[in-house]
Amino acid sequence: MAAPSSNSGAEPMRPGSGLGTSHLRHVAPAFRTFCGEDALAALPRELDRLRARRAVIVCGPSIVKHTAALGRVRRALGQYLVGQFDGVAEHSPLPVVQQARDFLAEHDADAVIVVGGGSAVVTARAATALLAEGRDIRELCTTRDVDGRLVSPRLTAPKLPQWVVPSTPTTAYAKAGSAVRDPHTGERLALFDPKTRAHGVVLDPAMALTAPPRLVRAAALNVYSMAVEGLQSRQVDPVADAYLAHALRMVVTWLPQLRTDPDSARPRLHLMLAALMSGLGSDHTDGGLARALSHAVGPRSAAHNGIVEALLLPHVIRFNGSASAHRIVQLAEILGLSEHTPDAVIGKVQRQLEVFDVPTRLRDIGVLQSDLVEAADHALDDWTLTSAPRVPDRVHALSLLSNAW
Repeated sequence: MAAPSSNSGAEPMRPGSGLGTSHLRHVAPAFRTFCGEDALAALPRELDRLRARRAVIVCGPSIVKHTAALGRVRRALGQYLVGQFDGVAEHSPLPVVQQARDFLAEHDADAVIVVGGGSAVVTARAATALLAEGRDIRELCTTRDVDGRLVSPRLTAPKLPQWVVPSTPTTAYAKAGSAVRDPHTGERLALFDPKTRAHGVVLDPAMALTAPPRLVRAAALNVYSMAVEGLQSRQVDPVADAYLAHALRMVVTWLPQLRTDPDSARPRLHLMLAALMSGLGSDHTDGGLARALSHAVGPRSAAHNGIVEALLLPHVIRFNGSASAHRIVQLAEILGLSEHTPDAVIGKVQRQLEVFDVPTRLRDIGVLQSDLVEAADHALDDWTLTSAPRVPDRVHALSLLSNAW
């Protein structure tokens, strides 16, 4: 099976062609969104709908500290709640994923409620895959075949249903892929399984207020970067582009308001909706080079992956150059530019990132020059490169990181 991303059905249209001369297949998986003061009331109804009776919360230590917000989730679940795994760690390290898998098994869970940010979402998703498949992760993850292509095995076992109650605007809500970090080798082990996709997201204002503004900002930068990269993808899908374009507009509108009104749930909830749209849109366009590089560089930095990804974005747009020329016009229009050139887009993105207080050099976020070679090697094995307008070789990847350093 050719290595898939979290793509759920989009097929490419020929660049520059209209619907009258090409074709489009856009398949959206079932997904339910609830938002507002009473959104948590949907959880028991959703569990009943699937006849689930033994739900386990998966979260991290930072969420446990917010007893009032977490208490709202626990009370909403009531008798359905049988346990709480709160050992989630940043970048979803393999030992933690294995611990979460064992916790689900020990509590005979039949549903998972993910509470927190992207690491919690990915940890839960990967844990359910390992639990169901019952094999070592290296037998399940994406690898290169003898021809050098990234391939993913089919993971056929049924998976536990999941719902997400997020604390940050992560694009991971509705994805089907999981990236687990092996702390011993530094590798990112990618699992792809549509059956691990969450059934829905519950946006609760109290939970939205638990994350520090700096963490919300960093996650929103991932939303922004993924939208920009998705709009440059080789996959041309007007439905996905609509999601991505509005997600981009929402981040530009609401991220500055997070700074002026950090104690309000309103900008946070709007950023979460932007994250959902960016995640759904990029499900059909896949990721890109900035995302792949940030996956490799992020754990080697002192910054959140979203900040790393945004920092790298202007360099990636420049690298894509003429390869994304057919997409630059639309991106420039979405950004409100009259000049439809890569340089104009890069300039606009740089100005917006300056407003968002994004550093401009990798060295400023703790990345060592000696880390760049290994990071470049690991990035080339990242499945998100599959739809990048221009896929780099090792020399180009290292050169791009060096320029950003």
